[in-house]
Amino acid sequence: MDILFLDVIRNPWPWYVSGPLIGLTVPVLAIYGNKAFGLSSSLKHICAACLPARLPFFDYNWKQESWNLVFVFGIFVGGIVASTILANPNPMNIDPKLILELNEYGIHVQDGLMPRDLFSWNSLSSLKGWVLMVFGGFLIGFGSRYANGCNSGHAIYGLSTLQWPSLVATICFMIGGFLMANFGLPLILNL
Repeated sequence: MDILFLDVIRNPWPWYVSGPLIGLTVPVLAIYGNKAFGLSSSLKHICAACLPARLPFFDYNWKQESWNLVFVFGIFVGGIVASTILANPNPMNIDPKLILELNEYGIHVQDGLMPRDLFSWNSLSSLKGWVLMVFGGFLIGFGSRYANGCNSGHAIYGLSTLQWPSLVATICFMIGGFLMANFGLPLILNL
């Protein structure tokens, strides 16, 4: 019985199971806690806890939002559990077409899903790594604060509560992601 249970949870769950589970998080948080689903605000809460009342932006009662920090910590712990205890022992299969396309950009997939040509200290010290990781990370953080929420908060919570700004933000996230993946990323990878 234990082996069968581990086998079931180690295999990837299909979209029709995991998608509704994520979607059900929104009404559970809204109905039982009057809380909004989103993750980017947790950084603001951490800063408010570490820098109390020093900057007006962080001068609010962050303790009322401490549930969000527990939620983010649960995601962190869940990631550790999923990558160690529940890890799928089978290697990930990457589409051969994707491997060929990455090879054209000078990215060689050795093993796993994180090519060392992108995810290493040597890569970070290059212009390409700096643009992708540091500047890209800054743009993501700035964009999520400027849009008053991250893509998951807007797309999952905002759309489910019929908020017009969330529809606009989600459309912009999708267009930006499409343009970056198809036009911007190939330019950066050829630096």
